[in-house]
Amino acid sequence: MNIGQDIMELYQALILDHNKNPKNFRKIETPTVSIEGHNPLCGDHYHIYLSIDSNNNIISDISFEGHGCAISKASASLMTSLLKGATIEKANTLFEEFHLLLIGKLDPQKEDNQLGKLKVFSGIWKYPSRVKCASLSWHSMKAALDGKDQTIKTE
Repeated sequence: MNIGQDIMELYQALILDHNKNPKNFRKIETPTVSIEGHNPLCGDHYHIYLSIDSNNNIISDISFEGHGCAISKASASLMTSLLKGATIEKANTLFEEFHLLLIGKLDPQKEDNQLGKLKVFSGIWKYPSRVKCASLSWHSMKAALDGKDQTIKTE
């Protein structure tokens, strides 16, 4: 086995773990904002809930409910883990970096970034139909932060 193969297996294990044991998989009873994200082509469907401390511009809590493929659920789980307690500014930075990673415009091994565990989605740009799976919860979260309250659809 080579190092590249070892890393890919580690990445797959992390995605499978977050799929089987998602973090923050629950409804926040009184969120500041919530939004629905849906990909009708594949069936991924999530509700994203955010509690925002507007005095400090911090996401004090974030969670999700719904269903989808392993990639979409792992992405939502990692997103909520990374953004709980983060500033709105950091959430926007991670959204931009993650988007660039998913479309193959950011190489996390060669460029500065704050992606951390999100690097597991490196190379997903090679599978265009999976990009939408990985980005659904992120686009929904960003729309919620931007004050949109409609269902976000990715097709």
